[in-house]
Amino acid sequence: MRDTILEILQDIRSDIDFESETELVDGGLLTSLDIVAIVSELNDEFDVDISPDDLLPENFNSVDAMVELISGM
Repeated sequence: MRDTILEILQDIRSDIDFESETELVDGGLLTSLDIVAIVSELNDEFDVDISPDDLLPENFNSVDAMVELISGM
């Protein structure tokens, strides 16, 4: 799952080192449009429904946070 999420992230923003970043949202690396694209791809790839309640910075600050979010659905 982690590798798939990394691939999705790299497709959306190839200029970011997702392996080492832990403040993707809080650090301003991802824009709201990036988050919309990521959520759409994650919903499709993992057949989940990320709700507006899940759109918190801590759920998208790192790859591991996204893995945890998807795993908990």
